[in-house]
Amino acid sequence: MDTLLFAINSVLPIIILMALGYFLKRIGFINDNFLKIANKYVYRIALPALLFYNIYKIDSLNNIEWNQIVFAVLGIMLLFIIGMIVVKIFVPDKRQKGVVVQVLFRANFAIIGIPLAQAIGGSIAVVHLAMISAIAIPLMNVLSVISLSMYVEEKQPGQIKKTLLKIVKNPLIIGIVLGLVTLFIRGFIPKNIDGNYVFSLEEHLKFIYLPIQWLGETTSPIALIVLGGGFQFYVIKNLSKQIFIGTFLRTIISPLLILSLAIILDEYLEYFNFNYLVYPAYIALFASPTAITGAVMAKEMNNDYDLANQCVVWTTIISIFTIFITVLIFKLMNLL
Repeated sequence: MDTLLFAINSVLPIIILMALGYFLKRIGFINDNFLKIANKYVYRIALPALLFYNIYKIDSLNNIEWNQIVFAVLGIMLLFIIGMIVVKIFVPDKRQKGVVVQVLFRANFAIIGIPLAQAIGGSIAVVHLAMISAIAIPLMNVLSVISLSMYVEEKQPGQIKKTLLKIVKNPLIIGIVLGLVTLFIRGFIPKNIDGNYVFSLEEHLKFIYLPIQWLGETTSPIALIVLGGGFQFYVIKNLSKQIFIGTFLRTIISPLLILSLAIILDEYLEYFNFNYLVYPAYIALFASPTAITGAVMAKEMNNDYDLANQCVVWTTIISIFTIFITVLIFKLMNLL
């Protein structure tokens, strides 16, 4: 009973806030303009602040557990390769191939993953997620550019260059980089006899530190309400097969394969002797639905936007159930 309650408490808060967003949109309390502005706020302000804050909370660069990051990179790359094999066999349309590949490896762990990791493992789990995101977010963005451009014959002049520039200017990456730079600089600040830094943001520049912390805390509730408010439940008939493939790969194959691999490596290879608090981060990375920004990139790079958009909706719906089952299994195995 305690295990079931743990799984419910991990997933239900996310469902409630998404359902609230959907309800508020249906009754007209919020509209498309609100959703557009709120989404921009989350993406450009709140989420970068949260990523900066969580990276800053790491004591030093020496505390970064590289085995966790290495496994995350291996997992993303493995999904990328599997995606290319699957679309070669099952997806004939070139404008849809890159979309399906991207759906498989690109997680919406910024919006779904962070609140999920927090619900499962608390603030410490979010710190692990922030460390992993420092590499995972840039990697997923670069692989998205590759997957969305490698199959499409008609490419607009300079489109890939423009997209790569957008990746560099991505607010999430900027938040991560600023956090890492601050962490690096802090390594040169001496400590007093109590082991505390003689200068720190939280003590001496609290007027900067607290607003960053507060902005970060607004990320999850607003992001989930916006996600729920934007839901449109329909399936485009001629895309049903591709939607099924993308949704199945993301919500079933990704968590089943990569999380099983994590458990096996943790058991048999000393290098991957994970801290159990990293498992909420891995669930967030490999079991969460595909990223909303992937649909935007698909449209910009002349891929099938309708397919990308519908994969966002349906992976989000199905992942509610698969995440619950995943959390339940991990709890039963005493990994959470």
